[in-house]
Formats: sequence, C-alpha cells, structure tokens
Amino acid sequence: MAYSISPNRIYQQPDEYQTFLFHCFTHLHNLACLLHLKKQRNSMTQPTLFSFIFFLTSLLVSGKHIPTTLQGPFHPITIHFDPSLRRGSDDIPMDDPRLKKNVTSMFPEQIALALSTPTSMWVSWVTGDAQIGPNVTALDPTSVASEVWYGKESGKYSSKKRGNATVYSQLYPFEGLFNYTSAIIHHVRIDGLEPETKYYYRCGDSSLPAMSEEHVFETLPLPAQNSYPRRIAVVGDLGLTRNSSTTIDHLSKNDPSLILMVGDLTYANQYLTTGGKGVPCFSCAFPDAPIRETYQPRWDGWGRFMEPLVSRVPMMVIEGNHEIEPQAAGITFKSYLTRFAVPAKESGSNSNFYYSFDAGGVHFIMLGAYVDYNSTGENGAQYAWLKEDLRKVDRTVTPWLVAAWHPPWYNSYSSHYQEFECMRQEMEQLLYHYGVDIVFSGHVHAYERMNRVYNYTLDACGPIYITVGDGGNIEKVDVDHADEPGNCPSQGDNMPEIGGVCHLNFSSGPAKGNFCWDRQPEWSAYRESSFGHGILEVLNSTYALWSWHRNQDTYKEDSPGDQIYIVRQPDICSPSTSLKGNNESEQVKGAAVSAKCLCVLLLFLVAFVIYQLLLCD
Repeated sequence: MAYSISPNRIYQQPDEYQTFLFHCFTHLHNLACLLHLKKQRNSMTQPTLFSFIFFLTSLLVSGKHIPTTLQGPFHPITIHFDPSLRRGSDDIPMDDPRLKKNVTSMFPEQIALALSTPTSMWVSWVTGDAQIGPNVTALDPTSVASEVWYGKESGKYSSKKRGNATVYSQLYPFEGLFNYTSAIIHHVRIDGLEPETKYYYRCGDSSLPAMSEEHVFETLPLPAQNSYPRRIAVVGDLGLTRNSSTTIDHLSKNDPSLILMVGDLTYANQYLTTGGKGVPCFSCAFPDAPIRETYQPRWDGWGRFMEPLVSRVPMMVIEGNHEIEPQAAGITFKSYLTRFAVPAKESGSNSNFYYSFDAGGVHFIMLGAYVDYNSTGENGAQYAWLKEDLRKVDRTVTPWLVAAWHPPWYNSYSSHYQEFECMRQEMEQLLYHYGVDIVFSGHVHAYERMNRVYNYTLDACGPIYITVGDGGNIEKVDVDHADEPGNCPSQGDNMPEIGGVCHLNFSSGPAKGNFCWDRQPEWSAYRESSFGHGILEVLNSTYALWSWHRNQDTYKEDSPGDQIYIVRQPDICSPSTSLKGNNESEQVKGAAVSAKCLCVLLLFLVAFVIYQLLLCD
C-alpha cells in the first residue's frame, strides 16, 4: 500500500532524520546503561556525568513515539466498541441545575463568543423568557438594549459597543403541537482588540440596570506563518446527554483557545413539541408525527449548559441535519440562523450557512452541506464564494488551510455511508487544487481518521479527513462498518434530508465494481466506536499535532486514543511552489543535518568517557 504520484506533482519520500535521532538516543542510552552498571559494580555512589546521561536518555527513549503523516499511508486499524461501556445515555433533564435558568428579569444568560475578524469578536446572549404553548406572543426585541463593556483590566471597561437584538418563532399548523417563541437574542460585535491579550467584559442593558457578571477571554494571535492558537478543540454531534457532559468536561480540561463545533448541536428534534422524554430514534418512537417536531426549550438549556465554556472561549459553529427543524410555511434552520453570530459578511459570504475566518496562521473554511453546493447553475453561490475565498488565501500568511462541514465524504461506517457523495463530486477537486490540509466532519457517531486521499485514491497531497461525530448525543455511538458481512447498506439507504443522491460503485482498487469494500478501506487509517473530542495543536507552518481523546480516558494522564503529527509539504503539494516552501524545505534538511551532527558528537563524547574510565580501572 503506497501513495500515488499526483498529476503535475512530484512526491518525494520524507527525510528519516527523526527516526535516526530516536535510534541515536537509544544508543546513547545503552552506553549510559553500561556505565551505570559498571559504577554499581565498583560501588561508585557519587553523582557523575554517567548518572545524568542515564537519566536523560531514559526520558528520551521511554517517551511515547507519535507517528507523522510522512510515514503513511498506514495500514487500516479498527478498534471495536468496548462492550463494557454503554452505547448511549439519556438526555440531561431540563430541571438539572446546568440547564435551568438561574438569572432573573432581563439579566443576560447563555453568553457566548465567536470570532469576527482577527481584531474583533462577537458577543451573544439571551434575555427575557421564552414562551411555549398553543398560542404564543413574540417579545419586543427593542424593549432591551444590547451593550458590551470591555477592557484590559478587571472592573475597568474602556470601550463600549452596542448591537442588535432579535427573536424567532417555531410554529406548527397542526392540532396538539405546541408553538414556541424565543427570548430576546442579542449580538454585539466588539472591535479594536489587540492580539494575544486578555479582555474583561460585561454584557446587557445598563439602563435597566441588567448587566451580566464579569467574564474574560483572550484574543488569538494575528494571522502570520509563525503564530497559532494554543489549542483548537473539535467536536461534533454533541447533544445534551450525560455523555455530552463528559465530553465537555474533558474538552474544558484540555484548555482550548478555540472550539470548532461541526454540526448537530442540541438534538432538540428528538422530542415532541410538548417536551417529555427525548428518544434515540424519532421516527421509530413517533411514527404518526405530522412533522419532525422539536422541543425548542432544549436550545435554551444547551445555551446555559455551554455558557461556562463558550463565554470565555470562542466557538465557531456550522449547521448539521439536526438544525434543519422544519416548521410552518417551509421555514427551516430558524434556531441556528438566529442564535449564532458567525463571520459571514466579514468573509464575503451572503449566508450564515458557509463562511471563513482566520485564527493565527490557520485559515478555516466552514461549508454548508444542506444548502446548494453545485459548481454550476444559478444556485451555485456557495461554490462561487468558496472558489473566490480559496483564491484569496495567502499561504505565506496563513500556511494552514482547514475545512469543516457536517457530513463526511469519506466514511467506512454503515451509518450515512456515501450519503453526501454528490457534495464530494462537486467540491473535492477544488479543495484538492488549493491544497486543503485537514477536513473535519461529524454526522457519523464514531471516530475515524483517513490516510491522505483524493477521489478514493491514496494521494500524498490529499487532505487528512477526520470524522469526530462522537460528541455524545442521544442517538448513541455507531458500531457497524460497511465492509463487515451483512452491514453494507443498499443504494437506497442513507438518503440526505436535503440534496441529491449520487451513490456509486467503486471503479478501481480492491473494491472495484462493488458498493462496499470487503475489508476496511485502504483510505481509512484508524476508526473506533467511542465518544470523545479532538484537539489540534499547530506547532509551526508545517507541523500540527492531532489528538483524539476518548471520554473513558478522561481521568488518565496523556492517554489520547489516537495521535499523529500532520505534516504539510508545501514545496511539493501546493498548486505552485513558493519561495517560502523551498526555504522551509531547506530549513528542514538543515535541521536534520544539524541533529545528526549533534548526535554523532554526543556518541563520540560518551565513547571517549568510557574509554577513559576503562583506562583508570
């Protein structure tokens, strides 16, 4: 199994200096062991250089080896579901202290942050009381102001900004179904922010007065090839179960500076409008429901549940299928579109369904799978925007290019298998051409990381696709793989709620002529059925550490379920080789030579000391 050589691109084998260094330190350690044993035989107890070398090399050699994508493609690995664990858990009830409203009158709650530009931030919150029942009356959003006070010292707010407020309704023209109208939702854009700086803020209406308690956040670095967010958390299909709570607790302990939420947030549509108990399968539990109902108070509970985290760490969201929420007059996505502020206008998009933003030296592209994604025709607005956004990316400023959307294109689980093949066929070539490095998706309630792949073929310049739809929602973890006997879906299964169907049989490779593989596909590097989240740590313009953390490993130290260094090779995989890429390549080669020289010198030093010791004896 090997990567192909892409047309018009040259693929070279990676330098092996990292492996050389590991073996070098192993030899140093072995020499130190000999000295250590010799000292013990001679009853030498005083601290010496040998003890130090023994200790140092023990640390170096015993350290966990983390692979890099340069070593790929990797042979597929499957970790099956642990039967000692439960596949899912019930939703947290609305009377739980984390979900109950704990402020009075028009005081702010559900406070959340989102990036706007590198020097500005969206602050969102909710005031007032939502209504639910057969008849509801919308609140007046002009009845309360939208203000944010902020500054660089606690209790001292040198800047003030005002914004907008709105409400939305979820209405059903069916007897017996409850309607909903939201509390007042506020969005304020604060600007003039300095990079990598801590800011203190309060939000609300100072005239009532009804201002929040003080909150604090830290801004991200400005876009630059050597400046990156500390940690980027990635999670999808979260929901609001006991498992979701474990995921967020674990994620918070990993201390991210940015959160990507790749769709399916609250699972409010696993309920009837009258509330009650949420279910893993809506159509199974309520086959006679006149429409896919939703219990909107779950959105308010989710906002309160997330506030301790997202009031201090910006969260960037993209819509999933559970955000569709159809209602009267064919209206959809009302909750998603109203509750979240995203940098759509800032990135030249005319829709909150797709947008982009910079976070230090990373350019993120958030795409919509449930709006038109066709490359041609009158409705190809998203594709046209994507093409222009990619064209404008300056890889000398933002070397990393990361994309995210809800349903995965590459997926070896039975659930949602080839569901969004149409989207892949429309957009994959464009993303590949511009050298997208990583793609994050959710939708499938399990974890899967791919080898570099393009058009179902192993390709050294293809993106690393990662599925993290394992946030913990009520629909339970997915455990069946399409390549296992009896688990291959029919081509009539896995139909998208919105969009076309393009299911296909493979035209080449071991699965040629078949809809499913008879083994784990070669493009699937690692898959595991477990709830969790991921952390991306971008180290420099070519290396990033990806770690996937399982929920059951929450209380273990440094024990990710999957971990790999994702390595960019801009000099061979960019559409056009840049001077920067060549310089970086030379720097890497130079570092390799320097490391080898250093290791050889250390080996010589230790050998010389051993020789002198033997002479003394």
